[in-house]
Amino acid sequence: MESYLTSVIKQFEYYKLLGEKAMVQVPDEALFWQYNTESNSIAVIVQHLSGNMRSRFTDFLTSDGEKPWRNRDEEFEVTASTRQEVITLWYSGWKCLFDTLTHITQSELETIIYIRNDGHTVLEAINRQLAHYPYHIGQIIFIAKMVRDAEWESLSIPRNQSGAYNGRKFGQQKGQRHFTEDL
Repeated sequence: MESYLTSVIKQFEYYKLLGEKAMVQVPDEALFWQYNTESNSIAVIVQHLSGNMRSRFTDFLTSDGEKPWRNRDEEFEVTASTRQEVITLWYSGWKCLFDTLTHITQSELETIIYIRNDGHTVLEAINRQLAHYPYHIGQIIFIAKMVRDAEWESLSIPRNQSGAYNGRKFGQQKGQRHFTEDL
């Protein structure tokens, strides 16, 4: 299970990096662009992610993951007004998550914690967030890709580059490593 904790931290780091690489490609005003009134801007998605991370991972083992101080509905109203405010929210959420994950021990993975009074093992709660956050980071990437259009720089294997990528990967010796180690 120690490999689980190491792997899950690397996965979260990977999705954090993807979000950052997408946001850095867009101009400041594009962080606040919405496709329509029912869509969220990148800034709103970041507000939501940050609020969720801080709520879920503050006092992770000792209090409900839905904190009384969290105002989830407000996360979906534009409150950040500058790139710096968006980035500050982004980093505050991730810091809370990583500070917590780096202190969880293998023996705590079966501990029951609660989110809105629903019991989860620590492992289940982490997996829940590992599904939730990439969902929203995918939205950030999609918005950034629409905004950048032809100027978009791929965050994965660029079109028509799969052969070269596979050649590089298969040119390496077989070995156990996380796929993010050579990005």
